[in-house]
Parts: sequence; C-alpha cells; structure tokens
Amino acid sequence: QVQLIESGGGLVQAGGSLRLSCAASGRTFSRPVMGWFRQAPGKEREFVAAVAWNGGTIYYADSVKGRLTISRDNVKSTVYLQMNSLKPENTAVYYCAAKSSEIRVITATYDDWGQGTQVTVSS
Repeated sequence: QVQLIESGGGLVQAGGSLRLSCAASGRTFSRPVMGWFRQAPGKEREFVAAVAWNGGTIYYADSVKGRLTISRDNVKSTVYLQMNSLKPENTAVYYCAAKSSEIRVITATYDDWGQGTQVTVSS
C-alpha cells in the first residue's frame, strides 16, 4: 500500500499558474505509475496525466496537452503537476493516484489515492 498526500491547491485567477505536489510513502516501488485525476462538481472523476517510474513515459488527456506538465522526483518520492494558463473550467478537486504496471487512463485501475486538493480558478 502507498500513502499519497497532495498539496499546492488554492484559488487563482484565470490565466494564472499553480503547481501541485503529491508526496508518496510506503511501498512506492510497488506502484511505479503515478497519475493525476480531477473531479469537478457534479461530474465524474477524469484522468489528467500520468508518468511512469523513470519519467520517460508520460501521457496526458487531450484537454490538458500544452498547458499542464507532469513530472516526478523519485529521490523525494514526489510527483508534480504544473498547471499554466488556468481557466475557470479547470476548477476541480485534483487527486493523485498510484498503480502498478503500465499507464492507464481508467480511474478504476489505480490502487491508491490521495485525499485531493481543491483548485479554484476565478474569472
């Protein structure tokens, strides 16, 4: 099992930037894939981005390509999500997740989840 703690959320104006962090602890070697998901009010949780253990394989949802960047620091056991040019429609709770094996975009394939961090983008 892996414990995940997100941080870095907050209130930002449209066009602004935020960097989310997710610190992992526990059996991190068993969960080489780290991902970010988000859930807006009244909507289902959706995939945002994921990165493999070596940082060499990264996958983004089409809706965020070019504006969001996922990265990881294995020494610190932390994964980041840099979000630029934020829009009000990006308002959501952002969740960090971890899984074994290869990158997948399906929520149910992830084994461990953080508690989420709120991102609110004002117009």
